[in-house]
Amino acid sequence: MPLDCREMILSNNYYDAITDYPVWALEGLQEDICHLNIDNLYNALYFERSLLRDVQDYFFSYRSVPKLFGLMQEGGGIGGFDPNSLIASGITQVQRAPLSLTGRGVVICFIDTGIDYTSPVFRREDGSSRILAIWDQTIQTGTPPQGFQYGTEYKKEDIDAALGAEDPYSIVPSRDEIGHGSSLASAAAGSQLNGGYGFQSAAPDADIVVVKLKECKPYLREFFMVPRGVPAYQENDIMMAVQYANTFAEPLSRPVVICIGMGTNYGDHTGSGPLGRYLNAIAVKRSRAVVVAGGNEGNAAHHYSGRMDNLGGGGENVDPVEVRVDSGAEGFFLELWGSLPDVFTISVRTPGGETIPSVRLGLQDVVTYSFVYERTKVSVAGYIVEPASGEELIVLRVQDPTPGIWTFRVEAAGEIHNGEFNIWLPITQFLSAPVYFLESSPYITLTEPAMASSVISVSTYDAANNSFYITSGRGYSRCGAVRPDFAAPGVNVSTVNGRESNSSLAAAITAGAVAQFMQWAVVERNNVIVESREIKNYFIRGASRSFDITYPNREWGYGRLNMVGTFDALIGV
Repeated sequence: MPLDCREMILSNNYYDAITDYPVWALEGLQEDICHLNIDNLYNALYFERSLLRDVQDYFFSYRSVPKLFGLMQEGGGIGGFDPNSLIASGITQVQRAPLSLTGRGVVICFIDTGIDYTSPVFRREDGSSRILAIWDQTIQTGTPPQGFQYGTEYKKEDIDAALGAEDPYSIVPSRDEIGHGSSLASAAAGSQLNGGYGFQSAAPDADIVVVKLKECKPYLREFFMVPRGVPAYQENDIMMAVQYANTFAEPLSRPVVICIGMGTNYGDHTGSGPLGRYLNAIAVKRSRAVVVAGGNEGNAAHHYSGRMDNLGGGGENVDPVEVRVDSGAEGFFLELWGSLPDVFTISVRTPGGETIPSVRLGLQDVVTYSFVYERTKVSVAGYIVEPASGEELIVLRVQDPTPGIWTFRVEAAGEIHNGEFNIWLPITQFLSAPVYFLESSPYITLTEPAMASSVISVSTYDAANNSFYITSGRGYSRCGAVRPDFAAPGVNVSTVNGRESNSSLAAAITAGAVAQFMQWAVVERNNVIVESREIKNYFIRGASRSFDITYPNREWGYGRLNMVGTFDALIGV
């Protein structure tokens, strides 16, 4: 008997896919498939695994496979409240009269690991909650949001009732076991405690909406070889969360800021993937803004930038790319993105000396190799024209790799006209042991979806000494677009869990600053139709810049977040 849609969404026996073609193209599979429409832009599909022969067929459709996103978390959690990050950003200054910008009337949505709704940091002075709603995708015993098929929605009245109960979790059982979402929400929109001496945030009067993402299905964890116990979230679930956040703008007639503090190295690093394109579509809507963290991959040696200079001439156009694999690595993905109009191929040499010859794959094809003396399996998928970007993509899935130096020999097929290609390994959290390029590039290391053109993308710096955070992702995008837009504080930032350091906190502080601007622009009706691109440019004009740095640049974008400078720029100071 076929499962209903909710069961398909949750069942590990059903594969997930993201498509941008119309549902009528799926006729003939309707009994075996569930589809959820995402703002008439995409469909999230769920279909029985038996429709495909094996995982190689799923790999064949790699472009439609939901990519996995990880948390931008690097530890911390010690020390008391310190307002330095807010002061350095000009946030506390515009909270005071005459502007008095505290995020009043604005909704900030956090798509993450949930929230500790019982904390005083998320409550008003009378003890009631500042949280309008929680959509917990992990709890299936209650009613999902209208128009959605899974999870449970808890409204403000439910949360207030829980806060008044002896056991709050008997009424609203949603928890943030990891703490990442609570940290983001508190840095952006935590309540003012003890007159601001106990705790303060960028937008203490903003209303809060939370989506607690469900973790990825076990088969996807296995497919991407993500270590057990490492939080990993599916692209289609994040897109559903964005759609949910967007729904709060219309009935409430309120400006909405969406904050995303997670990222991935999967994708073309131009924002052309489904999540990036969908965020762009939301960001250009009036009274909306999307803020995305730039990730912690700048110092991870997970990006290789290649260029073949033998343009149009004879000779050998080959680049031997070396990857060090430490003991304990269960496997890894490797994505090569080639620039038009060139075509590249890859051959592989293992640490033991066995080789995979260079194969010219068709329009889209996949082939798997096994070795005689090593247990490693390497699957290679090729797309001469990857649909979203229009450029070449070669994906390698390396399972049970032998420790040592692997050589991926990139070769041009025919004449070279551009010569550029880029290769990425997964983010650090998605590797069970160190895997890195011996000759890496720290640039083009912002994680997706921070490369999306219309979102507000931020890198991370230390407000204590104005130094760039060494692990922060760096720009530009693969096609040379200026990303990030600017840098924001993300080191020793005060959160509900203590002082923490990571790129997601830079996004949180920026989201709070955007809520301040939205209050001035939309709530106070100074510019009621403002959206992400305009806000981004206001912030760029007001950013702090150092005389010894040329802007824009790959680390700082156009400078450092400065809300005082933003309003000075508005009045022509």
